[in-house]
Amino acid sequence: MAIADRIPGPKGRPLIGQMRVFRENPLRFLLGCVRDYGDVVHFKMGQRDLFLINHPDYVKDVLVTNNRNFRKSVFMQRTKYLFGEGLLTSEGEFHRHQRHLAQPAFHRKRIATYASIMSEYSIRHMKRWQAGETRDIAEDMLQLALAIVSKALYDADVEAEADEIGAALAACLQATQRSPAWLFRMAPPPVIKILDQLPLPDNQRFLQARARLDTTIYRMIDEHRAREGGDDLLSMLMQATDEEQGSARMSDTQLRDEAITIFLAGHETTANALTWTWYLLSQHPEVEAKVHAELSEVLGGRPPTVDDIPKLTYIDMVIHESMRLYPPLWLVARQGIEAFEVGSYRIPANANLMLSPYVTQHDPRYFPDPFRFDPMRWTPESQAERPKFSYFPFGGGPRQCIGEPFAWMEETVVIATIAQHWRMRLVPGHVVEPQPWVTLRPRNGMRMILEPRFTA
Repeated sequence: MAIADRIPGPKGRPLIGQMRVFRENPLRFLLGCVRDYGDVVHFKMGQRDLFLINHPDYVKDVLVTNNRNFRKSVFMQRTKYLFGEGLLTSEGEFHRHQRHLAQPAFHRKRIATYASIMSEYSIRHMKRWQAGETRDIAEDMLQLALAIVSKALYDADVEAEADEIGAALAACLQATQRSPAWLFRMAPPPVIKILDQLPLPDNQRFLQARARLDTTIYRMIDEHRAREGGDDLLSMLMQATDEEQGSARMSDTQLRDEAITIFLAGHETTANALTWTWYLLSQHPEVEAKVHAELSEVLGGRPPTVDDIPKLTYIDMVIHESMRLYPPLWLVARQGIEAFEVGSYRIPANANLMLSPYVTQHDPRYFPDPFRFDPMRWTPESQAERPKFSYFPFGGGPRQCIGEPFAWMEETVVIATIAQHWRMRLVPGHVVEPQPWVTLRPRNGMRMILEPRFTA
């Protein structure tokens, strides 16, 4: 009996399967799959079989309980052209080794020292704003997050290059979402590699953008080598012994891969989370008023410090709810090594899986009225009633995002700093729609009008 007969799912068209429908609106397609077929869904993308896994117990099984039976999906093939063998894309013992080397930079005590940088750079960024001005807050948050991660983790100031770096990043991420012939994205990796080496405009734009990013990263590496020492992430990686390769230090290529992964993936996800939070606050003045009341009570107009973060409980709930509705990491892809069971179904070896934080976090079984913005879902009592993996915006298990504590602190500090001084109102008529690239960006940016909270 064929797989499609055993596991329910949409049948699709000959040769292309669900490729066209998925490409038109991935979020709507995946939500519809779960609604119509349940927690385990089979469909085809081209000639490739895919399995969407939704139930929190099944998600936990893939990411945690039996994580060694799963590797990164073939759909990560294109991202390796950007991230190389960094933490996002590497596998097995090499990945565990590299993560071990990077972990000290994300220790709780170490992260606490970053709070002042986050607040300082937020204040610097706000000084560019004027009352009544219309700005694309998505671009603002990308620039701010880029400056913060560069200074905190690499002791580098890239504010002057932020526009160029942002444009190069956007070009690279866009290239990972399409190939010279989109239908061939489901082809075997060797075919994809050939297609990506063709001298076509999309490929040329990607190579130029990647070269621009590499210029910044390799300059950071050279500057760190010249000054010898430091306790930022890049310095830690440069000083670490690379036992995996049997040499005293990481090569420049290894340093580049790890640096660019955290440098770019880290700021991209946080910037998107911040952008969606500003949007939601602008649409829910009653929530915004509670945020302002908490800030007045806890901070009284001064910049936040690391000691203030545990006291900003309502802002923490707002961030949780924002990342439930708009998780920057909207899709997690894995490939099974051996056959495995999910519920009453048996998934064959080498199967390609999709886990979607966006889909699971909009499941009405765990979040009634799931498209409604309600920070009160995140009281301790409410959280205790839900299974853990009904919410996994940073993934889970051994590959859970290493920068999660950094991201939570950054979002809290940035919101607490900026919201004391500014309100943001969506430009009338501006269409807000999520765009699922590698991360979940607003398709048309986020054009907002700045309103000062206090005037002289």
